[in-house]
Amino acid sequence: MTDLVSPAGTGSGAGGLPGAPGASAALRRAVPALLVYAGVRALGLVVLAVWGRAAGKSPHQLLSARWDSLWYSRIAEEGYGYTLHLPGGKVHSDLAFFPLLPWLERGLSALFPLSAADAGLLVSAVASLLAAWAIFLTGDRLYGRRAGVALVALWAALPVGIVQSMAYSESLFTALAAWSVHCVLTGRWVWAGSLAALAGLTRPVGAAVVAAVWITAAVTWWQGGRRPAPRMLLGVVLAPLGWLAYFAWVGVREGAVTGYLDVQGGWGNGFDGGVAFGSFVAGRLTGSAWPAGVGLLVGVALVVWLYAAGVRRREPLPLLVYAGVVLLLALTAKGYFGSKPRLMMPAFPLLLPLAVALARLRTVRAVLTVSAVVLVSAVYGAFWLHGSGPP
Repeated sequence: MTDLVSPAGTGSGAGGLPGAPGASAALRRAVPALLVYAGVRALGLVVLAVWGRAAGKSPHQLLSARWDSLWYSRIAEEGYGYTLHLPGGKVHSDLAFFPLLPWLERGLSALFPLSAADAGLLVSAVASLLAAWAIFLTGDRLYGRRAGVALVALWAALPVGIVQSMAYSESLFTALAAWSVHCVLTGRWVWAGSLAALAGLTRPVGAAVVAAVWITAAVTWWQGGRRPAPRMLLGVVLAPLGWLAYFAWVGVREGAVTGYLDVQGGWGNGFDGGVAFGSFVAGRLTGSAWPAGVGLLVGVALVVWLYAAGVRRREPLPLLVYAGVVLLLALTAKGYFGSKPRLMMPAFPLLLPLAVALARLRTVRAVLTVSAVVLVSAVYGAFWLHGSGPP
């Protein structure tokens, strides 16, 4: 049984933060996991390319110039200020998209001969590897190297894993969030707060990273029974700055404290405690599409069960808080329900019980199991991107 805040773990336990002492050793230890990750994602891209060739569609265009990717590229090239008025009263404003990814796209396209869209693909490629490294370190710290590799393989092979290779912000956010949570686990509070601030400039769910830093700091302080260290306090102060800064900027621009929420409302998004999602599932269950409704219920039950399994295992508090808030925000939001699997993708701690079970299998059986999952994921990813609706 592990401590709720900062377990000693069974793996390397080294910080592994890029540029920090011990980072080279931590990277060498993570090489097998990174190679597995790269292989899984490469297979997904190969299947997408083959499917695209058969369907007469460009894989490059599917990955970099559809749906949210177009909005990020436009912001990178022209700045904020674009609004699309749709029939039915919906108003799609680019203020709904947080700025860190388009900032990086603009910077890279200014330094290198890259379009904003291709810069977004580069950011996702690098960020996804950094995310895989942090995810491995977490699994390794808690349950050993095999579990760390298994955790990375499962995250790469999620049904929506293809999004990790798109010019979307999920890979960037997951990298920042995973490293921030890892820094909380290893007591690097200033790094944890700084990375949480950057995560808060990437996606609205950056609030989950802030919660992990704040709640863990509060419990650590309470358990210690003495004045918190200055570095912990600094990390706590830094953590929400990115998220709050963008909300405040949008509020000033829109002339209302609730400016960002109003922008999301124009897209039909918001939080209603899960009422809209429940109605959506109920509509499927009572209609001709009832198998889809059953599938949705099974999917929700699975992720809730995985979270409960993590609680029963007494996984570290920052992981439980982070994954729990990501899951809560995804399930209680209204809007386009086809995006819910993507919204839950950064909640990698949910996969820990499966990774531990996989690590306990004999090597041949584990490889065969992962290979089957990876193949299904690759085919599903290609099928998904060739559909009409956004991921």
